Amino acid sequence: MDFPVLQPHLVRLPSHDPHPPGSNRRASARRPRREKPMNRDSIDWTALTILVIFFLIVTVTGFAAVQGRKGRHITGTVNALDQWGLADRGFGTLTSWLLLGGNIYTAYTFIAIPAAMFASGAVSGFFAVPYTIIVYPLIFTVMPRLWSVAHRHGYVTPADFVRGRYRSRGLTLAVALTGLLATLPYIALQLVGIQAVFEVLGLGSSNPLVNDLPLAVAFTVLAAFTYVSGLRAPAFIAVLKAFLLFLVVTAAFVVLLPRLGGLETIFASAQERMAAPDPKTGRPTGVFIPGASGFWPYATLALGSAMALVVYPHTVTTVLATRSRDVVRRGAALLPAFTLVLGLFALLGFFAIAAGTRPVGMDGQPNPQLVIPRLFADLFPSWLTGIALATIAISALVPAAIMSIAAANLVSRNVYREFIRPDASSQDELRVSKAASLFVKFGALAFVLFLDRKFALDFQLLGGIWILQTFPAIVVGLYTRWFHPGALLAGWASGMVYGTVTAYGIVNPGTGRHFGGSLAEIPVIGGGRLGYVALTACVLNAAVSVAATLAFRVAKRPAGRDETSADDYHADIDDPRVEPLRELIR
Repeated sequence: MDFPVLQPHLVRLPSHDPHPPGSNRRASARRPRREKPMNRDSIDWTALTILVIFFLIVTVTGFAAVQGRKGRHITGTVNALDQWGLADRGFGTLTSWLLLGGNIYTAYTFIAIPAAMFASGAVSGFFAVPYTIIVYPLIFTVMPRLWSVAHRHGYVTPADFVRGRYRSRGLTLAVALTGLLATLPYIALQLVGIQAVFEVLGLGSSNPLVNDLPLAVAFTVLAAFTYVSGLRAPAFIAVLKAFLLFLVVTAAFVVLLPRLGGLETIFASAQERMAAPDPKTGRPTGVFIPGASGFWPYATLALGSAMALVVYPHTVTTVLATRSRDVVRRGAALLPAFTLVLGLFALLGFFAIAAGTRPVGMDGQPNPQLVIPRLFADLFPSWLTGIALATIAISALVPAAIMSIAAANLVSRNVYREFIRPDASSQDELRVSKAASLFVKFGALAFVLFLDRKFALDFQLLGGIWILQTFPAIVVGLYTRWFHPGALLAGWASGMVYGTVTAYGIVNPGTGRHFGGSLAEIPVIGGGRLGYVALTACVLNAAVSVAATLAFRVAKRPAGRDETSADDYHADIDDPRVEPLRELIR
């Protein structure tokens, strides 16, 4: 949470001494020496060998997944896109839990959140823990309704539901394109996570071709097995990912905690770092524990991020691939186990402060995204470093595959079929979706290889703001048809414009770049209270939608026909209506 569904904030390394003269150096006195000093001219061959072994295991697993078990309630008449893009809608509780966890907790999550904790503290980093706690009740409550109506009508994407609910091509296209645009940078950030692993391993060169070759090879293999196996590939790999995550976080605390002097010393070091003034701004470097001034940013980031995660296309894809409503609920109920892992990973940012980790890239420039890979490389033995870095890399492959499939389904279902070829067969949809999945992956790869990675961070920041503007149409639409589709479209447009313009106006004080964060003063409330821009934009979106709906009703503008019925939102696996239709209702 990549950040997911974290919204990645631009964090930067403090340039000052974290222990200035006269400060309490008790914590720093107990810092261990690094086992392996950074050497940009050498490769840790042991760690690299272990990484390659795990990558080969993932590759074989990904291609073998094409033989996965068919969904028990799916017949041969099912749309081909269901078989490839939703794995026959047959995942059970364990697979659903692992896939949801693999989808939510990505490589960039385990890199960006500790990096934010390291650079600026709890407001920009630890909010991810309550955010995941909030999202589980949302999934538990909202997603079974979406599962039922989607299975009753053969919906594959969130835009499919919007089309059936509102019969508005404009609103459907807005939801589809927003989902597509919000997902692309998310995939790119998975590459940033893999890139950080390769850089710490020493796989770098002054030759750009050689430097980028490992990343290109890794993502090409990902594209190949996803093309062949569809959603089953990340589902199979998610099992290995979950095992490695729990193993690595346990090893990190067992190995690092005694070496760094215990939690008291670690927290003392972090508190000292956060309290020290930044020479460029004169303000404290960060926030150790959110106080009165940090409540609004912390709370709005947590709430807004949770709401956004529910409507991301890859979350919807994962939910629709499950076997029943109860499977969705059970998977959501088990997800707190991943939150525990995330909370412990977040604290590793404070561990890095106590360890004196200096995340400097091979170009000699500070790069906070290298904090966790660098911490592992500095203090773990080489074999454990290899396992830990392999875990981060695998954590990128699972969500990247799901995201590319979700984005491809939007293209084939809601752009190609809706606007280009309405009479397309299910096989036509499948061919377009597979081709689109390749385009999306290699587009993300090109984005990372040929543009500054800060553009990916900026774009992901916007992605979080944009996707939340589909919340009223999707989530509220699951409960009521009161809103006029034209009003929802007007609300979506107002939220998109406000959120984009406001985010552009946020300037990073260290770099002078626009899109320098996701927090801005909350209108109306004011008083210097900062809040998450995406949530503020969503409130504006809802207000405009309500006002415009009232105006449309006064003007007696037709609201279109709803193809769903009240019973559709409660249908379950034992209901014959759940059997998907041969053709999507037009």
